[in-house]
Amino acid sequence: MSGFNLSDWALKHRSFVWFLMIVSLVAGAMAYVQIGREEDPNFAIKTMVVSAALPGASVVETLNQVTDRIEKKLEDLDELDKTRSITRPGQAVVYVELLDTTRAKDLPEIWQRVRNMMADIRGEFPAEFAGFQFNDRFGDVFGNLYAFTSDGFTPREVRDYVEEVRRAVQALPDSGKVEIYGTRDQVVYLEFSPERLAALGLSQAQVQQTLAAQNAILPSGEIDAGSERIMVRVGGAFNSAQSVLDVNLRVDDQFFRLTDVADIRLDYEDPPADLFRFNGKEAIGLAIGMREGANIVDFGEELSVVMEEVEANLPIGIQIDHIADQPEVVDEAVGHFIQALVEAVVIVLAVSFVSLGLRAGLVVTLTIPLVLAITFVVMHYAGFTLQRISLGALIIALGLLVDDAMIAIETMISRLEIGESLTKAASFAWTSIAFPMLSGTLVTVAGFIPIGLNNSAAGEFTFSLFVVIAVSLLVSWIVAVLFAPLLGVTLLPSKMKHHEAGPGRVRRMFHGVLRAAMRFRWVTIAVTLAVFGASVWAMQFVENQFFPSSDRPELLVDFTLPQNASITETRAEMDRFEEALQGHEDVLFWSSYVGRGAPRFILSYEVLTAGPNIGQIVIQTPGVEARDRLRAELVELTETQFPGVDIFVKLLEIGPPVGRPVQFRITGPEIDVLRDHARDLAALVASDARTANVVMDWNEPSRVVRVDILQDRLRLLGLTSQDVATSLSAIYDGIGVTEIRDGTYLVDLIARGGPETRSSIDALTNLQLGTSNGVAIPLSSVAVFRYDTEQPVIRQENRMPTIIVQAAISTKDQPATIVDALAPKVAEFNEALPFRYEVTVGGTVESSAESQAPIAAVVPLMLLIMAALVMMQMQSFRNALVVFAAAPLGLIGVVAALLPSGAPLGFVAILGVLALIGILIRNSIILVHEIDIQREHGLSAWDAVFNASDSRARPILLTAAAASLALIPISRQIFWGPMAYAMMGGIIAGTIVTLVFVPALYLAVHRVRRPESTG
Repeated sequence: MSGFNLSDWALKHRSFVWFLMIVSLVAGAMAYVQIGREEDPNFAIKTMVVSAALPGASVVETLNQVTDRIEKKLEDLDELDKTRSITRPGQAVVYVELLDTTRAKDLPEIWQRVRNMMADIRGEFPAEFAGFQFNDRFGDVFGNLYAFTSDGFTPREVRDYVEEVRRAVQALPDSGKVEIYGTRDQVVYLEFSPERLAALGLSQAQVQQTLAAQNAILPSGEIDAGSERIMVRVGGAFNSAQSVLDVNLRVDDQFFRLTDVADIRLDYEDPPADLFRFNGKEAIGLAIGMREGANIVDFGEELSVVMEEVEANLPIGIQIDHIADQPEVVDEAVGHFIQALVEAVVIVLAVSFVSLGLRAGLVVTLTIPLVLAITFVVMHYAGFTLQRISLGALIIALGLLVDDAMIAIETMISRLEIGESLTKAASFAWTSIAFPMLSGTLVTVAGFIPIGLNNSAAGEFTFSLFVVIAVSLLVSWIVAVLFAPLLGVTLLPSKMKHHEAGPGRVRRMFHGVLRAAMRFRWVTIAVTLAVFGASVWAMQFVENQFFPSSDRPELLVDFTLPQNASITETRAEMDRFEEALQGHEDVLFWSSYVGRGAPRFILSYEVLTAGPNIGQIVIQTPGVEARDRLRAELVELTETQFPGVDIFVKLLEIGPPVGRPVQFRITGPEIDVLRDHARDLAALVASDARTANVVMDWNEPSRVVRVDILQDRLRLLGLTSQDVATSLSAIYDGIGVTEIRDGTYLVDLIARGGPETRSSIDALTNLQLGTSNGVAIPLSSVAVFRYDTEQPVIRQENRMPTIIVQAAISTKDQPATIVDALAPKVAEFNEALPFRYEVTVGGTVESSAESQAPIAAVVPLMLLIMAALVMMQMQSFRNALVVFAAAPLGLIGVVAALLPSGAPLGFVAILGVLALIGILIRNSIILVHEIDIQREHGLSAWDAVFNASDSRARPILLTAAAASLALIPISRQIFWGPMAYAMMGGIIAGTIVTLVFVPALYLAVHRVRRPESTG
C-alpha cells in the first residue's frame, strides 16, 4: 500500500517513539494505582418507593382510596415499566419501576416528576390522609456494617456510644450515608385502666390534653430592661419519666394523682418495629456508605483507622464486630483477578516464546504491558474501575490483543528470511497487513456491540466488558503498527536464515488434511454443515442461565411467617433456628434481622420488605465449600423442623437481583377467585419433583373483630363512632400524648390500655366507655361484635391483584430447565382460567428474557457493521460470503465445550458466543486477504489457496492457542466459567473452520478447478 507508512514513520522517529513507550508505561502504572476498585460494577436501581398512610382504614379502603389513586396517576409516567404495590390496613407502599432503557443520568429528573405527580393529586385523598414519603435512594449501598454488643449497659447507653461513632465516621471526607439500625426508642407508657377512668368520670382524651398542655413549649415574652433584654421562661415541661409521675389531675375540685388511673413506666418500644442481633445477642448496627466516586479500598483504610481509635476509647463491656467489610472483599476479589490476569499473561508469553523463539517472543511480550498500560490510562480517565467485569474483559482481550503483534512479527520474520533489511521488513507490515488487521480488529470489536448497546440492567452491569475489550483491541493494533516494528528492529537479528528443511510432522499432517479438504470441497462443506446442524440441534440440551450465584461465603436465610404473625412469634422461630448455628464449625458468625432484612451491603442484594412476619439471618462461613455444606444442612433442617414456616436458604446473587429461582405470577380482579387459582398453580409447580418449598407471596386471610355500633343508643349517650374508634385505638395501639425532651432524644409519651386489656379479645366486650355525665357503660351495650376474616395485605402489579407462586430448586437444574418443563402444563392451566385471569413467568427466566431482548434487537446492527467492514476490506461479494459463512460455525465448538462440562449458557456466555462471530470473521479476513495477495503475485487460484492457508496456519494457530489458553485462569470461576468454556470451544472449532472449511468454500464459491497435476 502506497502513501503514508506509520511503521516507517516510527522507525524514522525512534527517540520520540521510545519516549511515547516510556510515557505510556509510566502513565499506565500511575493509572493502575489510582484507578477505583470494586467487587462488581455499579448499575442503577431504577426503582422508587412511594409510601402513604390513611390511619384507621381497612385494607380495602386503603387500596381504593390511596393505592389505586397513586398507581393510576403513575400510569402517566412515560418511562414507567410497571408498578408493584403492597397495601395493608392504613398503609400503601408503591414501587415505581422504570423501563430498562431509562438512562441512569435521567433518574433524578424522573423522580422529581414522580414527586410532582403526587403533589398534583394531594387534594384527591380523604381528609384523614397522612401524606407521602418518597425513597429514591433505593439502591444505596452500605458496604461496611458493624455490630455493637454489650454486657452491663442499657440499650440507651450503647446507642449513645454508637451515635458518637457515627459522628466520627461522618467526618471522613469519603463517607456517604451512615445509618443506625436495631435501636429501640425509649418510651414512657401510660397504661390506663378504662374502668378507673370511667369511675372518676374522666376520659382518656381529657388526661391527654392536660399532659400535652403542661408540656408545651411556647414563647413567654421578654422584658425590655433598658440596657438589656431579659427572656421569660415558663417551667413545667417534662424532662424525665419521674416528672410525669408527679402530675395531679383535677376532677370536680378534687385532685387525683395520675398514678391513680394509670401505670407509668419508662421502657423501650414494645412491640418493637424491628430487632437486630449478633450471634444471638441483642445488638445495635451501624451501616456505613461511601461517597459516590470514592475509592472503596482507600476508604476502607481510612475507616479502619477511625474504628480502631473508637474501639480503643470504648468502655470495657461494649464490643464492636465488623460484620460486612466490602473494602476487604473488593481488595481480595481484585487481587484474585489480578492473579488470574498474571496467569493469563504467563500463558500467552509461554505460547509466544515456544512458537516464535526467544527474540520474536520477547517482542510480543513487550507489547502486552504497553497495551495494558494504555488501556489502564483510558479506563481511569473514562471513569471505569477495576472490578469483576472489567478485569475479566482484560483477560478475555489478552489472548486477542497479542494477535496483531504476532502477525506483525511473523511478517517481519518472513521478510527477513528472504533477505530484506530489518527496516524494510518492519515497514512491510504496514503495507501488507496493517489494514486487514485493522478491519479484523474492528470486526472483533463489533462482535461486542450487543453488550455496548444493551440498555437493560444486565447490559449496564456488563457494559465495561465492551469498553475494555474495544479499547484494548484498538490499542493493540496501534501498538502492533507503531511500537512493535521498533521493538522488532531493536531485538530481532539483522538477518535470518530461511529454513530449507522440509515441513515437520505436524505441518505435513496439516498439508494432507488441507489437500483432502480442497480436493473434496463439497464433501468438506457438507460434513461441516451437517456437524453445524447437529450442534444447533444439541443446543436444546445445554441449560440456560441468567447470572450465576455469587462465590461469596455469605449464606442468607429468609423467614416469612403467616401474614398476621407478630414480631414476637417471628423472633421465637428465628431463635429456634439459630440454635443450629451455635458452635457450628462452618459458621464464623451470624447476624439476625427480625421484622426487616439486612441493609443493602452489596448492590446485587435484594432488600426485603419490612414487616412483623419477616426476618433474615446472614451467616458468614469460612469459604465456598463450607457455605455449600451448611446450606444443604440448613435446607434439610427447614424441611424437617419448620414445616409451617416459609424459610428460604439462599446465596447472594451476581448482577441484578431476581429473587427465588422459579416464579409464576397469576393476576386477576377478584381476590377470592385469584387465591383459589393460585393454590392450583402452586400444586402444579409442586408436581415437578425438582421444585421445593413452593409458596405464595401472599394468600392467607387473618382474623378480625368487627364492632357494629348501634348508632341510636350511642347518640343517646352523647357519643359517636369516632369516640369509640378513638378509645379503642388508644387502648390497643396507643396514642402519642406528647414528647419528653431528653438531651438530643425525644421520648414519646404513649397512652394505652394495660397489658391485660390489650392482649385479650374477651376484654373488648367488657370494655367500659366514659360518657359526658361521668357514667361508665360497657361497649357491649352499644355495639354488636362479629368475628370475621379479611385480607391483611393485598399485592398488586399494574393495578391488578397479583400472587406470585415461587419455588426453590432441590437439584442442580437451572431455573429455565424447570420452567420449560412446566411450560405445557402452565399453558394448559392458563387456557382454562376465566377471563382477565392470567399466568406469566417471573423471576430468573423473565429477567433473562428481558435482558436478551435488547441483545437480539442490536444483533442486526452488529451484523450490518461487520458486513460493511468486510466489504470495505474485501471489495468482493464472493469473498465476503466466504468470510461470513464461517462466522456461525463456532457454535460447533461452543456446544462441544458446554455439554460435557455441564456449564450453562448464561447471559455472559451468550455475549461470548456473539463475540466469537467477530473473532472468526477476523481470522477469515486475514486468510482470504492472503489468498488474494498470492493470486496477485501470479499464483493460480488453487496454489494461492493452499499457500495462503499454509502460511497463515501458524499465526492463526498461535493466536487461537493464546486466546483459548488465556481463558483457563477464569474458567475456574463461577461467573466467567461458562463464557470461558464457550469461547475456548468456539475458538478451537473456529480455527479448524478457518483453516479447512474456508479454503474449501473459497474454491467452491470461486468455482476453482483442481489442476490435473495436483495429487
